Amino acid sequence: MILGVCKWLSTKTEFSTKKIRIVFVLLVLFGGLGLGAYLILWLVKLFSKQ
Repeated sequence: MILGVCKWLSTKTEFSTKKIRIVFVLLVLFGGLGLGAYLILWLVKLFSKQ
């Protein structure tokens, strides 16, 4: 993906980056929920570095 959320999330959890990307794509295709979750996680990632 674009903002590095999947890679960051895979370092925080025990899931692989590939599995996390598949889940986000499926969530976007089936209801659009994945896009909102992706943006929220990007904000969490952005502010957790500070």
